[in-house]
Amino acid sequence: MNSLNLEHARNNMIEQQLRPMDIHDNNVLNAMQSVPRENYVPDEYRQLAYADMEIPLGSGAAMLSPGLEGRLLQALDIQPDEDALVVGTGSGYLTAVMSMLASRVTSVEVDSGLAERAQQRLKQQGIENVSIVVGDATRGLDDYAPYDVIALTGSVTEVPHLILENMRVGGRLFAVTGTAPAMQAVLVTRKNANEWETSELFDTELAPLENGIKPTSFSF
Repeated sequence: MNSLNLEHARNNMIEQQLRPMDIHDNNVLNAMQSVPRENYVPDEYRQLAYADMEIPLGSGAAMLSPGLEGRLLQALDIQPDEDALVVGTGSGYLTAVMSMLASRVTSVEVDSGLAERAQQRLKQQGIENVSIVVGDATRGLDDYAPYDVIALTGSVTEVPHLILENMRVGGRLFAVTGTAPAMQAVLVTRKNANEWETSELFDTELAPLENGIKPTSFSF
């Protein structure tokens, strides 16, 4: 697909996918319009960069669909002076879009290969306000916290408390919680030092974040 067709596909993503899903925040739409999604997908999926689908990244990981990314970003309402955290870097695309909206983005990826490829893509695009960290955010990120906004790109049974503790008071976190087929996107807001408020946003399904699904407990 040539550059003109890719630009047309990017416009179609905005007008035919995101707006009909009631994604109307102009900051979000402009950021997603400005980041060339095709530069963050594996070469064999380049022609599908703007399709309303998850794109395989290898290692069992997948790129979120544009619609879910747009809804995530709109829910977080990222401000220009805020510090953001992405848990699950994946391709680096969501990190790149968030870098257009936030002051600084820390992006954590447990798979070192994915992290390295994302780092290369972000560098090639000249994005400088991002730090890629190889690690497991479910075990806490005290060296980099606190954050104003946090995005989990894989589902969790429930949001790990160590991640909740990494939020500033007034901070927001987007996650998909539960187990299939009963999953919900939620927005968690930190009210004070010891209190978090959870709002249910919409039903969806998302593959688990590594170490994000607790083992099933059995009753005897």
